[in-house]
Amino acid sequence: MDAVVWIVLGVLLAVAEIFTTTLFLIMFGVGAFAAAGAAALGAPVAVQALVFAVVSALSLVVVRPVIRRHSRSALESGEQPFGVEAIEGSTALVLERVDAEQGLVKIDGELWSARSYDTTQVYDPGQRVRVIKVRGATALVWQDDVSSAGELPESRG
Repeated sequence: MDAVVWIVLGVLLAVAEIFTTTLFLIMFGVGAFAAAGAAALGAPVAVQALVFAVVSALSLVVVRPVIRRHSRSALESGEQPFGVEAIEGSTALVLERVDAEQGLVKIDGELWSARSYDTTQVYDPGQRVRVIKVRGATALVWQDDVSSAGELPESRG
């Protein structure tokens, strides 16, 4: 019966981690599953609690930093970016008017739906813009001519 309680706790912690994505609760979930294993082997409740505490602590101290280090973006780690990270910062050609609601741009030969990063700006076909961020399949773009922009969007308050 103790093993079932630990398994249920482990599953609840794993599900809660899905909503937090901090890699914190999952480490306690691993500890709960380890305690369930100890319970299945017939260990007393005190030993189960000790297994839970030790495995959770070791997971937090040893495993979590390794996972976080490997999950850093390519830009943060200095590696060559790929996928969406490679698109952010590149220039795009406006094909259909881009405003706060809709638009179409061409990035490295691919068509992307786009919206203006600054909701007050509108970009007409033929203009060059810079991809600031990608949300889903939509590129958020900003005017490419930095000298006339006055400031970059990252420095805006």
